[in-house]
Amino acid sequence: MKTLLIGEYREGKLLESTYELPGFAEKLGAETAMLLVGDESQLPVCNGTLYLADAATCGEYNPDLHKKLILETVQKENPDYIVFLHSSYGWDLAPRIAASLKIAQISEVIGIQDDGSFEVGACNGKMRRNVKPAAGRAVITIQAGAFTAAEPGGTPTVLKVTAESGGALEFIGYEPAEKKEIDLAKAEVIVSAGRGVGKKDNIPVIAALAKALGGELGASRPVVDAEWIAHDHQVGTTGQTVSPKLYVACGISGAIQHLAGMKKSDFIIAINKDKDAPIGEIADVLVVADVMQFVPALTAKIAK
Repeated sequence: MKTLLIGEYREGKLLESTYELPGFAEKLGAETAMLLVGDESQLPVCNGTLYLADAATCGEYNPDLHKKLILETVQKENPDYIVFLHSSYGWDLAPRIAASLKIAQISEVIGIQDDGSFEVGACNGKMRRNVKPAAGRAVITIQAGAFTAAEPGGTPTVLKVTAESGGALEFIGYEPAEKKEIDLAKAEVIVSAGRGVGKKDNIPVIAALAKALGGELGASRPVVDAEWIAHDHQVGTTGQTVSPKLYVACGISGAIQHLAGMKKSDFIIAINKDKDAPIGEIADVLVVADVMQFVPALTAKIAK
């Protein structure tokens, strides 16, 4: 089995998340080759074949040109799976490649089963299902943080590739996101509310703990979707990525999209009545308790 991994390069730098691609391939037990539109000064530290196109010539993003580069590399490598990160780059290119090759696309993969099927989210992430391409080949995007990044090591065999310029779209540049009222990325302490807090009226209880700890109030996506709290407070792949000194997860089960946004925190405390909640796998301390009983008691103790 062979995979063609599509690395990412942005604003003159190789993205660290690119190392999650070989991590996925390793779990799949597949041989790998990688294609990167980047620069020789920013090569991934890994073994195997690396097809390198010059970003200065091909642009950091040019959908028509990058599609040509990928299709030409697919012809050379004949991979079973073409694998992208589930990012804006992957969202745009993956369906173009799948349509051109007339093969299936499996989006937002979060796990691999023993039978070789891929685990993906369903019903807005509330359920999971296992899928497998009937024809054997597929284009795949992997959810950020779902697979452990491979440790950098080795030296790739670099093969330079190029494609004729052209295409209807022109890459102009990057536009920074609007400034948020709350920049959780700078917070040293974050206390986040999840669906397990029960209802909107209980959010002030979690906010009180955040205040007692001198931190900021965060939230999981279900809480934001329910309009219990503003989107500025959301942590996860569709919110803010954070790495505070202390992260306290209150009633958060640990969907992969949330974990990807906070798992680099220095110390994680999870409060959940379910001792088998996925967040327990990355928490330094798991408190098995009812959030609405434990948090007020903890806040009162801290206040004293």
